[in-house]
Amino acid sequence: MLQTFLDNKPLYYDKIDYTRMPKIYERIKKFIKIPKIIHLVGTNGKGTTGRFLASALFSMGFCTGHYTSPHILEFNERIWLDGKNVSDEILNKTHIKLLSLLTPEEAEGLSYFEYTTFLAIFLYQECDYIVLEAGLGGEYDATAVFENILTLITPIDFDHEAFLGSDIKSIAKTKLNAIQKRAVLGKQTHSEVLDMAQKIAQIKDVVISEYTTFLDAYDYIKIEKIAQNNKLPHYLQENLMLSIAALKILGLEYDVADFNKAKLFGRLSRVDENIFVDVGHNTLAAQSIYEALKENKYILVYNSYKDKNYKNILRILQPIIYHVELIDIDDERIEEAEILMQVMKELEIKYKRFKTIQKHQNYLVFGSFSVVESFLKEYRG
Repeated sequence: MLQTFLDNKPLYYDKIDYTRMPKIYERIKKFIKIPKIIHLVGTNGKGTTGRFLASALFSMGFCTGHYTSPHILEFNERIWLDGKNVSDEILNKTHIKLLSLLTPEEAEGLSYFEYTTFLAIFLYQECDYIVLEAGLGGEYDATAVFENILTLITPIDFDHEAFLGSDIKSIAKTKLNAIQKRAVLGKQTHSEVLDMAQKIAQIKDVVISEYTTFLDAYDYIKIEKIAQNNKLPHYLQENLMLSIAALKILGLEYDVADFNKAKLFGRLSRVDENIFVDVGHNTLAAQSIYEALKENKYILVYNSYKDKNYKNILRILQPIIYHVELIDIDDERIEEAEILMQVMKELEIKYKRFKTIQKHQNYLVFGSFSVVESFLKEYRG
């Protein structure tokens, strides 16, 4: 029932009505109980930071929801509750209840992401905490309309420039303007982000701190143990640190064991002895992957959306790849194969079409959620 409803909504829009979500929420918010919300905003690392935090909160005994997007194989991946993805039965029941609050025009008008955000909030009403991950935006994101107690800012970089701006200053301003009360900054690679954070802190009269402010020597010892137990590459450790900073702001004592089941699939995940998959799709993600895997070489199974800086992504990954194998993606946003091939010719990267996995070769599947989804469907049959 829910899936049929969502299938009738487009996943992506050229233009977004930013007034629609706030108006509807203002009308129905008296019917919705809002738990304590930790809002995640940024370009990279929102999913893993959120899952680290949500898993730890659940391990501590709190009823916890984690809303993330997009999904790889099943919609349920977006709505995690107390250690597992919510069942179809619960989703459909919540969908029916939510529709009863909306007019037919509102239900039809809400975008895919807007509706699923309302659905998650409605489903999470009895939680102690909601870890709420923004989509591509910041201040105008559907997730930003709900009152929160804390904002976590993951690394901000170039991405979705058509909606967010063409320079880091503009992108940072849009994302950081989502801050409501207090915020913690994760590790940033651009000084413009830190400069903009200072300006917004003054303008909005909010406290914005860097994550290292909250970590002491004992934290770093525990972080090292957590990283060893979960075999976390360095860039995921940065996300772990941000989630721990959030716990400390909340005044919660954590233990190493609270993170034992915290890793989110699709973030440098090993699906076989010779295969890594990662849903990253921008230059910052590519740089993180390069740093994590630079001791070896891989065949890159790849494709890209038209709006991504695929030339720079391929240039970053070039030292760790033997060649590229282009995987077919059924999506109108995917770049034409001929254009990608021309870019690889310019970079002097060998390429061919992806057909099958060779057991004696190492593979990196990278390029987006769609690339990983298509690969897994084919690989797992």
